[in-house]
Amino acid sequence: MKLAEFDAWAHAEVDAVETALQTWVPGDAPAGLGRTMRYGVLDGGKRVRPLLVLAAAQTVHGQRDAAMRAACAVELIHAYSLIHDDMPCMDNDVLRRGKPTVHVQFGEAQAMLAGDAMQALAFEVLTPDEGVPPALQARLCALLARAAGHAGMAGGQAIDLASIGHPLDEHALRDMHHRKTGALLQASVLMGAACGQATPAQWAALADYGDALGLAFQVVDDILDVTQASATLGKTAGKDLDNNKPTYVTVLGLTAARRHANELRDKAQAALARSDLPDAAWLSLLADKVVERDS
Repeated sequence: MKLAEFDAWAHAEVDAVETALQTWVPGDAPAGLGRTMRYGVLDGGKRVRPLLVLAAAQTVHGQRDAAMRAACAVELIHAYSLIHDDMPCMDNDVLRRGKPTVHVQFGEAQAMLAGDAMQALAFEVLTPDEGVPPALQARLCALLARAAGHAGMAGGQAIDLASIGHPLDEHALRDMHHRKTGALLQASVLMGAACGQATPAQWAALADYGDALGLAFQVVDDILDVTQASATLGKTAGKDLDNNKPTYVTVLGLTAARRHANELRDKAQAALARSDLPDAAWLSLLADKVVERDS
């Protein structure tokens, strides 16, 4: 019954996020920019990061409007990063979320500008004139900026590009993915927690949960890249291997990578149990979903 309840909750929340993004991502931005932005973020993706925000906020009985804004802001940052990551100067990919990538559909210049505009829009969404206390706005902006910037996602992407064709040991690979993928997933949890009341011990436990889950997400991504077809993934399968990028599969092997994903899931669940938060069922099930997904 709990799984059915979770699925109903997740479906409703994804719909709510989609509705909010439809409202906040402008279609009338100049020179077709709005159309490009909406193409890059609407009607696609698993919305894992927004669900983590909303589940964490619910766990700490957080402010709903702030949590929804945080959920959409995280997704805007994630979507902008995908637009830029797919461009010829980076991963040069042509398929994302089952459709042509943004630069293929609209051109490289428009894709670059759409990503830039979506990054700015994320912080605009977090700072409304009313409805969210200024102190909370500032905290949410700080969490997101740190996760997206040089110490987080952008720094990890820089390491990723610099590592093409070069062997990495497991420690270096973990550091890269902690930044590139894990930081934004962990920030999603903490932004949700910031919308309510969490003790220092609960905050630390949620940070550990987000850290383990973020790394597990990337390990599973690396596994799926070599075990699933492009039609299932909605993006080009085998891209990392073709680009000679180090992954958890190339460093550990497929069997050990699967084992490591399960170990990280167990670590996330242990951190959640340590938090003693009574309403953490959705976060627990999200950890399972991340590791058990097939796309």
